Amino acid sequence: MSSPVIISAATRHTATLIFFHGLGDTGNGWASPMAAIRQSHVKVICPTAPTMPVTLNAGFRMPSWFDLRSLDPAGPEDEEGIRKATEYVHSLIAQEVAAGISTKNIVLGGFSQGGALAMYSALTHPEPLAGIVALSTWLPLHQKFPAEALVNKDTPLLQCHGDCDPIVPYKWGQMTASFLKQFMTQTEFKTYRGMMHTSSEEEMRDVKKFLSTVLKP
Repeated sequence: MSSPVIISAATRHTATLIFFHGLGDTGNGWASPMAAIRQSHVKVICPTAPTMPVTLNAGFRMPSWFDLRSLDPAGPEDEEGIRKATEYVHSLIAQEVAAGISTKNIVLGGFSQGGALAMYSALTHPEPLAGIVALSTWLPLHQKFPAEALVNKDTPLLQCHGDCDPIVPYKWGQMTASFLKQFMTQTEFKTYRGMMHTSSEEEMRDVKKFLSTVLKP
């Protein structure tokens, strides 16, 4: 695993945002956009996924948090890979805690496959987190929930999705949102008209607002 892109807090570091990229990208892809919207006391960590063959892309090797076998909510999933990636996420949280940051001042976020990893890792984390940012994504291994959701059922979650997404269908985002509402108490689902599998200025403004609410100095 290559080392994450880290953008240090501009003032005294009291909170951390760990953000996971989508399939085929690297930590560099999201480091600048996230640094641009974080507050000065927030450190940003953007890890890069290991390179592996991806079934959905005809076995081509690319940065991927776990294998993607289908983009159908009922399709087969790489449970072993998802759990292994989650252990890595939890180890990143542990490193921040060891450096003196409370889990209640840590936000997990991600885009697409990275958002799936962020949501799954947050819900299965044994200590409470500050928030979850889920962009253009879905909840993996959803049949394991709510049973596997430990203490983050009350953690604020911002879920964003474009209604013209050709990769992770908007309908999948909607299904995820209504499923999460069944056991989470603070979820918000925002729709961006005409947005495809990407981000937008409007979405980044919403994420910035969310981060400033859940990561107070």
